[in-house]
Amino acid sequence: NENPVPSGPSDLCFESSAFLKETFQVDQFLQDHRNKANLETMRDDLGIYLKVLRSAMIDLINKDYADFVNLSSNLIGLDKAINRIQIPLGQLREELMQVRHCIDGAMAEITSHLNLRHELRERKRSLRSLGRVHTSLKKLKSLLTPAEEAFSLEVLTLERAVAEYTQLQFHATRCQRDISSSDLKDLEKVDKILVCCVDKLFMESLFSYDGDRLGLFRSLSLYQSLNKLDVAERLYKQKVVSPAMEQLINEDSLRSFPRGLSTLYSKIIHFVNTDMKELLEVSKEFNVSCGEVKCNFFLRSFWPEVEKRLSTNVTSIYAAGDPDVFYEKYSETLEFLEELCKICNSCTLIQQLYSHPNFISFMERWNLPVYFQIRFQEIVRNIEMAYVDENWNTIKKDWKLVASETTWNSLNRCWEPGIYLIPIAHKFWKLSLQIISRYTIWCNEIIVLKTPPFKIDVNFLVFLYTDIERFLEKLPVFQTQSISRLPQVSQQIMALLHNSLDESIVKLQSQLGNVSNAIIKHLAGDSITLLRQVNDIPRLFRRTNREAPSKPCSYVASILEGPGIFYQQHGHHSQSSYWLNAMFSNITKQYYSSVADVLNSVQKTEESLRRLKKARDRTSNIATPTDRRAGDDNKIRQQLLLDVHAYLRGIESFGMQKGNVDNLADLLLLVEASQKI
Repeated sequence: NENPVPSGPSDLCFESSAFLKETFQVDQFLQDHRNKANLETMRDDLGIYLKVLRSAMIDLINKDYADFVNLSSNLIGLDKAINRIQIPLGQLREELMQVRHCIDGAMAEITSHLNLRHELRERKRSLRSLGRVHTSLKKLKSLLTPAEEAFSLEVLTLERAVAEYTQLQFHATRCQRDISSSDLKDLEKVDKILVCCVDKLFMESLFSYDGDRLGLFRSLSLYQSLNKLDVAERLYKQKVVSPAMEQLINEDSLRSFPRGLSTLYSKIIHFVNTDMKELLEVSKEFNVSCGEVKCNFFLRSFWPEVEKRLSTNVTSIYAAGDPDVFYEKYSETLEFLEELCKICNSCTLIQQLYSHPNFISFMERWNLPVYFQIRFQEIVRNIEMAYVDENWNTIKKDWKLVASETTWNSLNRCWEPGIYLIPIAHKFWKLSLQIISRYTIWCNEIIVLKTPPFKIDVNFLVFLYTDIERFLEKLPVFQTQSISRLPQVSQQIMALLHNSLDESIVKLQSQLGNVSNAIIKHLAGDSITLLRQVNDIPRLFRRTNREAPSKPCSYVASILEGPGIFYQQHGHHSQSSYWLNAMFSNITKQYYSSVADVLNSVQKTEESLRRLKKARDRTSNIATPTDRRAGDDNKIRQQLLLDVHAYLRGIESFGMQKGNVDNLADLLLLVEASQKI
């Protein structure tokens, strides 16, 4: 439709379309346009647009005025026309209502006749089925009369009776309204006799001398026809499995067997492989012929009874107080279950066994958390005792420290046969990580503790460093071996396992630097204190008339004594050069500082003497006290030179180069340069 609202002039400060919006508000309109024009301009523009709207309204009225005027004349006579068609329309409505009523009546009558016909048909079928029921009951009574007491019939007669009974059941369900209570009692009696006859045939076929496979198959077919396969499973459980397991699974039998639980499980497996073998084979053939699993004597007859006897008659096997005995019995149980899975020989049957409520309750009786807690305490106790043992040196070649050897053995013990169990593999993996972490913490604590449990010397630290390196070398092999013993897991979980162990390896590897620093600190020992004797050298020569020095001071030998012993004992170690270099670098730095201080003091003394001599302006060939002082200073420089050269020779005797020790070349240059002054 054409918009009746006209647009205003283009030079207005607003657009006319803004007034047509459903959300138009005056306040919002003024807020939006206040920045475009002031209020006076907006008032003038609104006045202009108002004139446009009034003009448009007048044009619209003038355009449609003729139609408004003619509208009243066009409506003249319309009410008479409406009255003329009102009566025919009412008559037509009455006729349609009568037709509809007739049709509804006919439909109701037809529906009533159809329902009556259906009831008569059902009644006729029920009476016909009732007749068949009476006929079948009469026939079955004649067939089953010989079996009412002994419940014994020929197989063919029994099959005929079962087939007839199947037809009888079908017809009995179709005449429920007409069948009498006496007929129902006869029906129940026939059902009982037939089941008893099939039970007898089943048991006779089961215990026949050569094994009547055909009789077993026929029995299962008859049970299937009677819809009583559960009766066969229950009968076999009560008559065969239960007595055998009651006699076999008990504490007396368990104690009498030479190998205890293992022998008990072997006899149970023997029962399945011998006594149940033929029945399992026949039932498998029967299930194949049916196209689905109809009967399952293994899960419904055998396993519930075995689980019941194991849970109630031999409760001693679940005791976790002795972890070795518990491990042995649990391992034998897992082997027993594996043998049962082999007998199942079907993935579906194995899954049904694992999901069986009796199987779940049986596995829950094994208190694995208690077993793991006992093993945890055993392993951790040995580790903690080794960490405080004063006799820390081991006699074995692989390890230097008892603590390292015990930690590694405990780590491997988690995965040894006799300890490790697959169902709690996650707990043993966590324990392995905890052992590595505990060893890492101990390596750090033994260094930083002010009062360690035993005396720490440089030999211990070197052995600790060696053991950590050995530990890190062995961990990748341990990782491969331990992960190979884990159950199958996804790639994501496998990646998490690798990452967790790699993180532990990185933390342990970081301890090598801490141990190296501790070794360097122990090697330095009292060397820094001995270097204080450098400051005492001037007192040895000033005003003492001592001869010029010809050998180094004793402090040099004292400084080199400890590193010399270390070099003799551990010079073959791959890190010995690094430790000695670092140690001598630290000592040399302090040594350089002490020598520089002494030389600076000597130089300042000489300069003071020169100024004093110049001030006195004396010239004499006789040695003066000042000349003697100058000779003493030369002796001091000579002594420092001898000491530094002795220090250098000692370092070189350890197989190190002068350039590898920080500040050593500078120290040598310092004392040599002092001789030229």
